[in-house]
Amino acid sequence: MNLFSDSKLTQNDFLGGRMRLLQPRAGYRAGVDPVLLAAVVPATRGHTVLELGCGAGAAILCLLARVPGLQAVGVELQASYAELARRNAAENDAPLEVVEADISALPATLKQRQFDHVLANPPYYRAGAYSPADDTGRSIALGEQTPLETWIDCAAKRLAPRGYLHMIQKANRLPDILIACEGRLGSVEILPLAARAGRKAELVILRARKGGRADFQLRAPVVLHDGDRHERDGESYTPRVSDVLRKGASLPGFSDQ
Repeated sequence: MNLFSDSKLTQNDFLGGRMRLLQPRAGYRAGVDPVLLAAVVPATRGHTVLELGCGAGAAILCLLARVPGLQAVGVELQASYAELARRNAAENDAPLEVVEADISALPATLKQRQFDHVLANPPYYRAGAYSPADDTGRSIALGEQTPLETWIDCAAKRLAPRGYLHMIQKANRLPDILIACEGRLGSVEILPLAARAGRKAELVILRARKGGRADFQLRAPVVLHDGDRHERDGESYTPRVSDVLRKGASLPGFSDQ
């Protein structure tokens, strides 16, 4: 197992310091996307949560920091990142179980479990549509090796009846997402994320429910930054997005929020 040495790591504050994350200096580093993903999950105390492809733990640890009393499991393919997620869980005193596995071949013990919520931040780029990074971990995190349909199929199988999947993905992958949900998950809602007012959405967050039968809903976009262009150094997040990133607030936008 090729683990990260401390000299190759940084520790960064998330949620205004409520969660601290060890990350590789040169590997895959979490940005705002996993924080926004965690902020839309309507989990409450006592719920069970599974993250597919948890990496160093950014999304699920943000969720655990926002909602106490959850039972959480993260699945991660890369041994070095799985171990880093365990370290981050310990550093944050978070009740996170990390399983090193391929989502297409989960261990039998995990296949026997069901969860109220599944969340996932799969690689954004289709196979062959992304120039691999020099760093292996970053390359695996960004470039698709497992089809998007497999991610959604795995999530659907692990969800309890009426359980929710939340997934963040590039907007141009929306047709693939909707096709993959067909026959597996219902009550599909899409929350677009736009950098600024008047800009097209580059990212979307999917919400889908096991056994859901409600009509498809395309929600109003969440605008991340104030103003129509970047005019100065520093942050320009809208107040509600800033509350998510700095205060651990939930992100309204779906039907029950």
